[in-house]
This record gives sequence, C-alpha cells and structure tokens, in this order.
Amino acid sequence: MSKTVKLAGTAGAFVVAGAAATLLNGRQRTRRRRRRGEDVEFGTVRSDGLTVVASDGVPLHVEVDEADRKTPTIVFLHGWVENIDIWHYQRLALRGQVRMVFLDSRSHGRSGRASVTRSTLADLADDVLTVIDQLVPRGPIVLVGHSMGGMTIMQLARTHPELFGRRIKGVVLLGTSSGQLMRTSPALRYLVPMLRTGAPVLDWGRRFNSYSVIRRWGLGPAAAERHADMANEMILQAPTHVLVDFYPNFVDLDLEAGLAALGRARTTVVGGTADLLTPVRHSRRLADLIPDAKLVVLPDVGHMLMFEDHEAVTQAIEDVLADVREDM
Repeated sequence: MSKTVKLAGTAGAFVVAGAAATLLNGRQRTRRRRRRGEDVEFGTVRSDGLTVVASDGVPLHVEVDEADRKTPTIVFLHGWVENIDIWHYQRLALRGQVRMVFLDSRSHGRSGRASVTRSTLADLADDVLTVIDQLVPRGPIVLVGHSMGGMTIMQLARTHPELFGRRIKGVVLLGTSSGQLMRTSPALRYLVPMLRTGAPVLDWGRRFNSYSVIRRWGLGPAAAERHADMANEMILQAPTHVLVDFYPNFVDLDLEAGLAALGRARTTVVGGTADLLTPVRHSRRLADLIPDAKLVVLPDVGHMLMFEDHEAVTQAIEDVLADVREDM
C-alpha cells in the first residue's frame, strides 16, 4: 500500500471519528440540557442589546437592566472564553433592585472580533471606560469582574487610579489573579501544549470531549452536573481564536501596580479552594495587597463560582452594594 493511500486512510478515519464524536457529544449535551430542570432556561436572561463602539472601532455588545433606583450602577465583566451568560444567577437575583450593565468583551459573545494585537488587558480596560462614558456618565459605580474581567479591573486601576474612590465606589473580584499564574495554575499549564498545536486541531479537540475537560479543570469536584453543562455550553460558543488571541495576557501577568488604587473603593475578593485556573492563593494574595479588602473563600468551589455557589457570589455583590449605598 502506498504512503499516499495510508495517509488518506488515516485522514479519513480521523474525520469519521471526529464526526462520530461530534454527533455523540451533541446527543449527550441534549440529554444533559433536558436534565437541568431550570426554572429559567440558561441563556435566556436578556434585555435589549446596545452597541457601543470601542476606540479602535470594535462593536461591543452591551445589555442594560434598568431599575427604579438609578444609582449606583453595577458593571459586570466576564472572563476569558465566557460571555454575559456567566451572570445568569446574579442577574436573576438582582434584577429590578439595581441598575446593571453587562458587557460582552471584545471577540466574545455578541461583540465584534478584535485583532490579535488589540486583544490585550489594556484594550479591555479601555473598552470599560468607553462603556462607562456612554452608559454610566454619572453616579457611583460598582465593578464586578470574573477571572480576566477581574484582571481588566486591575488594569483599569493601574492606568486610571483617579477613578477609584471617586466614580468607582465598589469592586468585587471573583476567581482572579494579579500575576504569576503560569507557575501556579495547573489548568493553564495543561492548555499550553494544545494552544501550540494550532486552531484547527483545537476546534476539533474542544468538541471531542469538552464536557469532561471543562468539568475537570473549570469546576470543583462537587459541582452540580447542570453547572458543568452550563459552563460547557457557554465556553463552546467562544471561537478558538479567542483562546489563542487572549492567551498571551496571562504569560507575564503583573497587575500589582494598580492594587493600591483598588483600596480606595470598597473591595471584596472571592476565591474557591478547588479553583485550578486561578488557585485560591491568588485570591488571598489580592486580599493582602489591596488595602482593607475583604476575602471570601468558598470551600470545594472551582473557577465557575458564579454557577457553583451562586448564592454566596450574589451575597458578596449585595454586601458591597449595601456599603456603597450607605455611603451615598
């Protein structure tokens, strides 16, 4: 048999195996979705979308949940390969009680794609400024950020410290880090070889056994199946280029220069003891370095803490909100 025929046969088998795996995964996802038993279906908590154009022309998808009381406004910033659906439980719990702004970060969710050179934390922080200027031009603000969203807040504090304590009165940092992630994050070390193989292989591999991978690396061991399934569904919506384009932000991450400014706002740091992406030691370090920060540690909770222990996360946000309102 010629080498060409062998290669063709191997490639054909690979394609057939991939198609079969995709079909099987699709059926499994459907069964898991049916078993969720949700009161409100995941992905349906929405309001009319707005488009805010970033400084470099990228269209940013934003949704605003209005409330009778117009201030303060909470601005929610999601993490890497996530979208605004990560706030499913918090949005339901707080709806009508406070004005909320939800931003799909550039290249994520319904926002437009940014170039690889404009996929930095500095660009994300600039996007937050643009959204604030257009949608929250006055009144106090509470920023809530998960993972990369928390890093975006720290980047904003580094470049615009004057906003903290003046306009930004409260901050909640969820499952995030100010640096040294590559040395301490088992999940990121696991991801590096996959990123180096290239996007086509990643596209196929992500769908081959995505649920098991996300459950292993993204959630704690006691996480409910529905929460792992919600995370899987959301993350698979992110194109593979988002993984590749934003990954360099975490290699030499160092955001400690902005932490002193965060202390001017009422700041709470929340971390899970089973988080393999941003281990809880990073939350503890943040709480130590941010003046007067409060630390909330969630036992056996992984990186998707907004799903896994959504009541505790919502409570942390409500506590900061109450403090900000008391000072108004």
